[in-house]
Amino acid sequence: MAEITNELMYETLKKVHADLSSVKTTVGELKSEMNNFRGHLHAMQGDIKSIYTVLARHDGQLERIEHRLELRELAEAQAKFDRDN
Repeated sequence: MAEITNELMYETLKKVHADLSSVKTTVGELKSEMNNFRGHLHAMQGDIKSIYTVLARHDGQLERIEHRLELRELAEAQAKFDRDN
């Protein structure tokens, strides 16, 4: 069996340290990517909220138009009734 020396332990610790440094770098890159992803997600949520706002406004406008059309249809039906009498 190989003898464990200070030099062997030092070389092993240097490799572990290099691997740990690589892991820290990778984690930092992943954090950066996640923050970018989070920013895009917030932007998309804002866009969706804007779309819902526009759709709600259009829904209100359509309701008003439908109400006016119903009133006009009632008035036209009443006019036909009045002409017949």
